Amino acid sequence: MSSAPDHAPLLERAFDLDLVEASYEVQALLGAVPDYLRGSYYLNGPARTRVGDVSYRHWLDPDGMVSALHFSEGGVRFVHRIVRSSKFCAEEEAGRALFRTFGTRFENDRLKRGIGLESPVNVSVYPWNGTLLAFGEQGLPWELDPITLETRGEYTFNRHLNPISPLSAHPHFDLDSGEMFNFGVSFSASHPSLTLYRFTDGAATGEEALVYRRRLPLDHPRSMHDFGLSKHHAVFYQSPYLLDVEGLMRHDLTLLESLNWRPQLGSRLVIATREAGEQVATVDIGAGYCLHLINCFEDEGLLTVDVIELERPVYDQYDIPQFFTDVRTARPRRYAVDVEKSELVAVFDLPYRRMCDFPAIDPRRATRETHDFWVLGISATEKPGRKFFDQLVRTDWSSGEVELWQAPSRCYLGGEPVFAPDPGDERGGTVICQMFDAERVESSFLLFDAFDIASGPAAVLPLETPIRLGFHASFEPAADSFKLRA
Repeated sequence: MSSAPDHAPLLERAFDLDLVEASYEVQALLGAVPDYLRGSYYLNGPARTRVGDVSYRHWLDPDGMVSALHFSEGGVRFVHRIVRSSKFCAEEEAGRALFRTFGTRFENDRLKRGIGLESPVNVSVYPWNGTLLAFGEQGLPWELDPITLETRGEYTFNRHLNPISPLSAHPHFDLDSGEMFNFGVSFSASHPSLTLYRFTDGAATGEEALVYRRRLPLDHPRSMHDFGLSKHHAVFYQSPYLLDVEGLMRHDLTLLESLNWRPQLGSRLVIATREAGEQVATVDIGAGYCLHLINCFEDEGLLTVDVIELERPVYDQYDIPQFFTDVRTARPRRYAVDVEKSELVAVFDLPYRRMCDFPAIDPRRATRETHDFWVLGISATEKPGRKFFDQLVRTDWSSGEVELWQAPSRCYLGGEPVFAPDPGDERGGTVICQMFDAERVESSFLLFDAFDIASGPAAVLPLETPIRLGFHASFEPAADSFKLRA
């Protein structure tokens, strides 16, 4: 352990757990679950941190393990299962680690087809077209049973995609059309490119269709994790974080070791039309880094792009268990762009000055103007030593208001703070957040009134056995509950 101050005591316990798959009714709830909360919350994150004699070094290394909370009139049911991807199954059969991961390499490890990582399917999980899809980076998602979380198999979008199709872990959905948009990056050293996908959900025909697959050129093999979607545009924040493919393929480097921060190349917003997938604007925006966008919308001829902007990448801060030892401030930043002129019109920052990540909005406001968003923050930002997410924050673009809840000592937050809308209130809802109590080695899910998070959780859902701190989450309302409204 480092001699530097430790602002996350006992955090290692969250990654030393002996995980078990489970399915049970949540007992001993504290507080009250709102009557309107009906549907399923899903969370994806890391499972085992050791396979055979290989110990994973990075938060993004372990295979995916999906959790679900099914809310019904009868109570809340918790389900927790490992995603049985081809990587997981091959290593289970071999009884040892076989594949190089994002941050860990070992003797005789393998790459997928010799050019990339075999996806651990551990980043995100989204309902789609009557099923549930678990995503990793740069690979096909895996289909799960929405209730039991049983793995059904690799999902090819009605055979429109194949195992080498580049695809990110961050699809975006249009609530009006039912369409899914996603992207992927081809990290060629000579001809890097970005592919934008548009899918229909099959509501009319019974099976989904690929509307288009458009390839957009990149000036450099820039790493991108997320993108934005407005009513008429797809937006890409392209940071100067470059992947050296040769390093990964020929020099036995991890993907983390193959990524290089080149701020002198600058950052830019690249904008394409949703209708045809054609690039229509490029706007230079300095040299920041963006892992996650918040929302995009159009108003009075301007495109607004809301992002979490960092000084530099943070993947090197995901070391198990020495997290965020040198993390710096992030800023919620709003860009206003004149697309026709490819011109940056205005920039606005919110006053929250901590490292923050995993932003979420009311899904009814996706692609529309929104004032509020929720995000996890790190209270000890810029202080030396280990630290982790321990604040839940709500911010308001219109007023500049920042409201936060500070987790108790030795308690850490994980998972995207998902907003579950109240069907009887066009603005109201519940925010669901994961918490790990390192002192007691206990996990729970917290339910907050979305617009009164400072008062603390309105309900606490304790789990029978602890789970690891996860990444991205989503909420699917019950079919007979309500339809999300604009």
